[in-house]
Amino acid sequence: MPQQRIAIAGSEKTSLAGAQALGPLPGGEIVHATVVLRRSGANPAISQDPRSDTPRSREEYGVVHGADPTDLQAVEDFAHEHGLTVSERDAARRSVMVSGTAEGIQQAFGTQLNESESNGVRYRTRTGGLSVPASVHAAIVAVLGLDNRPAAKPHFRMRKGGVMALAASPEASGAAIPPGSFTPVQLARLYNFPTQTTGAGQTIAIIELGGGYRTADLKTYFKTLGIPLPKVSAVAVDGGLNKPGSPDDGEVMLDIEVAGAVAPGARIVVYFAPNTDQGFHDAISKAAHDTIRKPSVISISWGASEDVWTAQALLAMNAALQDAAAMGVTVTVASGDNGSSDGAADNKLHVDFPSSSPFVLACGGTKLQATGSQISLEEVWNETAAQEGATGGGVSKLTPLPAYQTNAGVPAHPETHFAGRGVPDVSGDADPTTGYFVRVNGQNTVIGGTSAVAPLWAGLAALLNQQLGHSIGFVNPRLYAIPRSAFRDITAGNNGAYSAGPGWDACTGNGSPNGIALASALLAASAVKPVT
Repeated sequence: MPQQRIAIAGSEKTSLAGAQALGPLPGGEIVHATVVLRRSGANPAISQDPRSDTPRSREEYGVVHGADPTDLQAVEDFAHEHGLTVSERDAARRSVMVSGTAEGIQQAFGTQLNESESNGVRYRTRTGGLSVPASVHAAIVAVLGLDNRPAAKPHFRMRKGGVMALAASPEASGAAIPPGSFTPVQLARLYNFPTQTTGAGQTIAIIELGGGYRTADLKTYFKTLGIPLPKVSAVAVDGGLNKPGSPDDGEVMLDIEVAGAVAPGARIVVYFAPNTDQGFHDAISKAAHDTIRKPSVISISWGASEDVWTAQALLAMNAALQDAAAMGVTVTVASGDNGSSDGAADNKLHVDFPSSSPFVLACGGTKLQATGSQISLEEVWNETAAQEGATGGGVSKLTPLPAYQTNAGVPAHPETHFAGRGVPDVSGDADPTTGYFVRVNGQNTVIGGTSAVAPLWAGLAALLNQQLGHSIGFVNPRLYAIPRSAFRDITAGNNGAYSAGPGWDACTGNGSPNGIALASALLAASAVKPVT
């Protein structure tokens, strides 16, 4: 008798909005998927006390909190029973990679795969939920990749006015930079970043779901800034490649150039993955568990409204982010560039995921002006009137208020009254009118968006790690407990539904960084002495 099949909770998909249905996917087409498994034991404890022991090594963590070997074997047997190929099984990452014909995949997971076209691009789509036999149901958290519609958007904004000629070194003469914009080095000075460290000994992982970088551009850019070229390398995830030549190059170059300029001594590793729920999850998971490169910081500048993700994808990605936090990796994430609506067309309030994950440092945006070496004005980034975006921020409708925000004054969600996670935690310059001087595809330009803030804070984290002599890791609990002098409190402006004010707010979080004060506050909260 056939085994009873059980639905995978939260696997339901809706039709791709605005797409043209092309009919069923040809049965012989090859489909790749990631099956995400449950932990073998309890969820990992995440240290909220900097005086606690050093987090487990990645190797030890994988043994303690990885998948049960019995679950791995059961899923592999299930795959083989349906004629699928298992190309990878990773106990630490709790993942099994399977592939097979569309016909085999459909039978294995109880779904119908279709073809849809949107803006001239063909996608593999599905609707409804997934199911698996009862023998493996309890082991499976999520099945990702059957549907390859775009999962996220990059959160960067080009400054109006286009590219510019490079007339002189911007560090030597401000004439080469449009008025009001900054190099990352200048912003690091304005934000009082530590100057005795370079991020040496640290690795910053950058997650990219498209685009690419050209080494020649990086060489020119860093030579222009007068700082050493960081070591930059690429890692392919699920077939993703460093492939410059698309608009997403702006995101990739912005991330590398900001993080590299702030922490030129750090190694930068770019994890390229397809823009799918599978690719996004696998890139985060592989970076978190990378036992070769061992990132201490992960920077993410992609996301989408938390409402558009399937519940199974949220569970899987949150588990990967929880892994990172438990292993002492700081994850910085852009909060979005479309204000309190997060760009949704329903006239309701939304926050962006993964910035709404409780395991990440969510990064909002400000507008910054400076006179000489001092900040003269910093307020909430909101240029919606000029169609140049606004910082994301608000209250989650899905993620409960984390313990570290208990006393932060996060309001209940104005529409649902849910006591949710407040976004963002921190902020930094993001307005494209006061944006970052960068180089993309042979051209110098200015880019803003919260995409710039995530690598800015990632670079700062690398500096702090070196200065303190240990990883700041999951730093959120300490950021909400240290003195307010560690931040520049932003009290003016709004992002639509939410307004800035003293202390934490749903526009800029705790504020922008005062780097040296932040280092001192974290050191005072830690029993670990800095390296001299």
